[in-house]
Amino acid sequence: MNATRPRPLRDPAPMLAHALREWQEHHPEHGAHHGDFWLFGYGSLIWRPDFDHTERRMARVRGWHRALKMWSRINRGTVEQPGLVFALLSGGSCHGVVYRIARAQAPATLAQLWQREMATGVYDPRWLRCDTPQGPVRALAFTLSRRSPNYTGTLSAGQYEHIFRHAHGIYGSTRDYARQTLDSLRAHGIHDQALEALLKHAP
Repeated sequence: MNATRPRPLRDPAPMLAHALREWQEHHPEHGAHHGDFWLFGYGSLIWRPDFDHTERRMARVRGWHRALKMWSRINRGTVEQPGLVFALLSGGSCHGVVYRIARAQAPATLAQLWQREMATGVYDPRWLRCDTPQGPVRALAFTLSRRSPNYTGTLSAGQYEHIFRHAHGIYGSTRDYARQTLDSLRAHGIHDQALEALLKHAP
């Protein structure tokens, strides 16, 4: 596999500092909601969170939807053969999970997440309302703008088939990533008809 890596679109460090500052401002150490740090997972964070958490809930975000429409040139593809990963795009709604992370662990956990999700500064991290069976929480989510150069736009069935057949990055193939996500969603009772339809193009 070619070791060429894309240049970051933006410096991830100030974005991390901003996310932490927003959380601390809304959840002061001695405030009514001290200790609560929530993260929304809608793709691989459902089946491979890779961080400690004190609680996990099913959740729904309104105004955003899960879409396999972000180019991946590191994790699930390369610069020469880009793969795809999920992003939250505006419109619709999305079922996923939220994780509660202990306050003392939040800065280190977020820094770890930044290395995994924000290596090229592609996502727009946002604090979103997530409805859960136990009530709403405000959680950090990784969204994508349609103005981003990493947004794929509309792809044809043939393009998806080619990507599923050939794209492979440091964490494995786009095809396996999509299938693992679909299996995890089904295990949680979440039905994603759009993803099911896309995987019909996987060899």
